[in-house]
Amino acid sequence: MPANFKPSVVATLLANSALLFMVIGSPCNAAPPVGGAHQSSHAQEPTHVKSPLDVSGKTRIGKASVYASRLGGRTMADGNRLSLKGNNAASKTLPLGTTAQVTNLKTGQSAVVTIQDRGPYANGRIVDLSPATAQQIGITRKEGIAKVVVAPITVPLPNGDVKLGDAGDRNLVALNDFRVNHPRLDSEWETSD
Repeated sequence: MPANFKPSVVATLLANSALLFMVIGSPCNAAPPVGGAHQSSHAQEPTHVKSPLDVSGKTRIGKASVYASRLGGRTMADGNRLSLKGNNAASKTLPLGTTAQVTNLKTGQSAVVTIQDRGPYANGRIVDLSPATAQQIGITRKEGIAKVVVAPITVPLPNGDVKLGDAGDRNLVALNDFRVNHPRLDSEWETSD
């Protein structure tokens, strides 16, 4: 670890970016993607098949689909309601409460999401996004699906701890580099705790 590493900043980052609770439940029905051609392929895998949780924090590449607008307000796996304008997302394998950066490989645009639901269950898809998030990263309604990179920032563990993922590690390195180059700001941060 760098000599200027301060655990209090890490604790603050983790506390601010992770949910205080985590629910690991059975998968619920996933939201079908937007777009007529893709709707029938969504039900290829039964919803009762439970995928193993991936707490590694490693970056993955796959396809993202978009929640159908008619599902707005539906109860998600974590008990919250689906907001079509929110940063909520679904994953079969990332623990509920995981924050991740999703980047559209075609456009280079990215957004930070929180995994709050289970799905998608169509082959090759690794994340379902709200329509607002899909628009933010350049997935059009016409396309409905795009190849993306999902880089976890924080990953809740079953024991209640929170682990930094690949994107979280990069952000921490960037923060520490910034703090080395801006020591005056660093001292102001420490006094404001």
